[in-house]
Amino acid sequence: MIYLDYNATTPVLPEALEALRQAAVEDFGNPGSGHSAGRRAREILEEARTRVATLLEATPEEILFVSGGTEANNLALLGAALSRGRGHLLVSRIEHPSVLEPALRLLELGFEVDFLPVDGGGYVDPEEVRRRLRPETFLVSVMLANNETGALQPVKEIVSICREAGVLFHTDAAQAVGKIPVSVREIGCDLLSIAGHKMYAPKGIGALYVRRGVRLSRILYGAGQERGLRPGTEPVPLAAALGAAAEFALHDLSAEAERQRALREYLWEGLRELEPRVVRHGDPERTLPNTLSVSFPGRVASEILSRAEGLCASTGAACHDRQEVLSHVLSAMGVPPEVARGTIRFSLGRWTTQEDLDGALKILEEALHP
Repeated sequence: MIYLDYNATTPVLPEALEALRQAAVEDFGNPGSGHSAGRRAREILEEARTRVATLLEATPEEILFVSGGTEANNLALLGAALSRGRGHLLVSRIEHPSVLEPALRLLELGFEVDFLPVDGGGYVDPEEVRRRLRPETFLVSVMLANNETGALQPVKEIVSICREAGVLFHTDAAQAVGKIPVSVREIGCDLLSIAGHKMYAPKGIGALYVRRGVRLSRILYGAGQERGLRPGTEPVPLAAALGAAAEFALHDLSAEAERQRALREYLWEGLRELEPRVVRHGDPERTLPNTLSVSFPGRVASEILSRAEGLCASTGAACHDRQEVLSHVLSAMGVPPEVARGTIRFSLGRWTTQEDLDGALKILEEALHP
């Protein structure tokens, strides 16, 4: 198997797996208990929180553990909206469904929502954000990196505009954290979502950064864990695994990003030799280093991949990969249907080698030219 679908999910790091095992088997206490087993579990939980905060250049008190990127995004949007009761928010058209669906729900609840367009490369224009802000706008949500194309959005410029207007800014950074350096201080955001299984931790764990002083309403009801915003006994083993993955990412983040960028370009050149008409989506200088979204015009991506035995890649986002529908991201970019239907996303990771890419190109050659 040649796995080029790291944007869909990543394998679990051995370090993360060991942290999970120890917290689940040896230090299994409830972190809310006052006895020694509970205190030890609390120590592990807070150590994990510190590790995630360090990766993001946040403080531990600003990190909430949740079940994943979807819950983090829901808490960010719904929590910000419900704490105000009414108002206006801006969301880009290329967001993950876990941002778009809460935005649509807020429309049903009487909030006003504008959906920001993108250009042909899949990028939001910060000046469009400025033009659409209103006195009643309370939140702007634009993802840091798109899950389908890898397009890195100009979030710092957007944050600057939001700051001037006194508007909160949220970014879904699930695809970026662990792949490129991400600093909440440098970005200046108020809310930031991460998903563990996109950064070599297990599925079922994520985090929401909430800048100190930002007010959210809870969307789940129960006890007072995670500052009352995420009730329920904390998943210490999963949090420990996320903390281990966050600590590991700090070791060589920039060097690994450059390695994957070079491999991505190697793959792109190989694809151009196989199919000169291949189309690349997005600007390679403003794209995640591991992500290559290409289209084979006039072809159907799912048919290509069905013939590409042994190759794991996606026709788009994993949450839509089994549906014969055009990508909402490519549609927002204005990609013609005959081009969009032929789009395949290749996403590389820490275990990708040049030999993997040579093997993938050989498989694709047979699939494209049977």
